[in-house]
Amino acid sequence: MSAPVLLGDPTSRHPAPWPYDELDLAGLRAAGHRPVPFRELILKIHQRCNLACDYCYVYELADQSWRERPRTMADEVRDAALTGFAAHARRHRLDRVRIVLHGGEPLLYGRDRIAELAGRARAAFPDGCRVDIGMQTNGVLLDERTAGMLVEHRIQAGVSVDGVAADHDRHRRTPGGRGTFAAVERAVRLLRRPEFRPAYAGLLCTVAADTDPVACYEQLRAFDPPAIDLLLPHANWETPPPLAVAGTTPYADWLIAVFDRWYAEAAPPPIRIFEDALTLVLGGASRGEQLGLSPSGVVVVESDGAIEQVDALKSAYPGACATGLDVFRNDFDQALDHPGIVARQIGRAALSEQCRACPAVAFCGGGHYAHRYRRDVGFRAPSVYCHDLRVLIRHIYDSVAADLRRRTRRPA
Repeated sequence: MSAPVLLGDPTSRHPAPWPYDELDLAGLRAAGHRPVPFRELILKIHQRCNLACDYCYVYELADQSWRERPRTMADEVRDAALTGFAAHARRHRLDRVRIVLHGGEPLLYGRDRIAELAGRARAAFPDGCRVDIGMQTNGVLLDERTAGMLVEHRIQAGVSVDGVAADHDRHRRTPGGRGTFAAVERAVRLLRRPEFRPAYAGLLCTVAADTDPVACYEQLRAFDPPAIDLLLPHANWETPPPLAVAGTTPYADWLIAVFDRWYAEAAPPPIRIFEDALTLVLGGASRGEQLGLSPSGVVVVESDGAIEQVDALKSAYPGACATGLDVFRNDFDQALDHPGIVARQIGRAALSEQCRACPAVAFCGGGHYAHRYRRDVGFRAPSVYCHDLRVLIRHIYDSVAADLRRRTRRPA
């Protein structure tokens, strides 16, 4: 993989010179930059988890702040977060917002408390503002009563599944070391039942480049998901991804194998990274964080009330998510002036010179912000997955171009 361009003062004491020492917020504002309001609030309603996944960025990587935070979000924190986010929506005249219940494992918060939270969330927002509520769960605690509650309160749950049983159980285990595929399979089977199907948001799978990609896809496909998210493992230049070897592109190779299988289907399930890549290749904008230059409108509230940046940054260094703000003393508009959040909203201006000069930048957008981190540069290095992203985007571009040529040649 290519070495990142070094920018900024390497003697800076801040672990991320960009954006914290270098971003000129006043200059950006004077040049006309205006912040994008937050449309998605991630609530860390339970700080602990009932699994011990070996790649988890919350528990296994650089930031260990979870140890010092309350296990469960207190009611006063919940209410202050919802009130503050509703005020933000009102101030910016938003007609739709999304609240995501997250952890740890959010089902540890309790079925009745989740139901109460959903009711309070929808009551807090002004008329005319739609409130979508989602949840990301490992599925182990899902039962019929919980699934019924999700349907009743219009909460959609995404379930984490890492492919076939052997691959899933290699990484997603209980603290005692037992695999969880059988429990997750039961949860997905439950959500697929007609009466619970409205609560089934889809599947999330972390890419393991040493597994069979097509077998993984076929396993996910067999669960009949409304959508699939394939996520690259959170990694950076200080903590490179597994199997990262110069001159190789294991993650591109894995994703390309899945893409070719997916693209050949008549009616495949939506896979966000592929749909975003196709949209970008055809001149549109991305919806997710892995590709593209669309501004981020996501904010996190931790179980203690801290207002933070997206928690994928926990993979970079301790405190990388912090803003110094909380729901009791601050409103969400103040977070829009935080350098880390501004950097996620200014597109190409946040990228390294190497990225801005690259012909693939319009498609990859520099990759996931968290994956750009290097200690002496901060978040202005190319993605640690740079070569993988370029190979993947090139393959998708060529596939679309060939498809369009075939369609053009067809006789009328």
